Amino acid sequence: MARHTDVRPIIKLRSTAGTGYTYVTRKNRRNDPDRLRLRKFDPRAGRHVEFREER
Repeated sequence: MARHTDVRPIIKLRSTAGTGYTYVTRKNRRNDPDRLRLRKFDPRAGRHVEFREER
C-alpha cells in the first residue's frame, strides 16, 4: 500500500526554549490545518516547554 504523504506529512517540532531540540512526527492535515503547538519535555532544558511546528 502506498503512503499518502499529502494527508499525513512528516513535520518537525522545535523547542521554544532555544536549545535547538526537535521532535519528528506526523500530523493529519485535515484535522490540524494550522501549525501545531504542543507542550513536550525538552531534555536539554530539563523541563516541559512549548514546541512549535516548523516547515
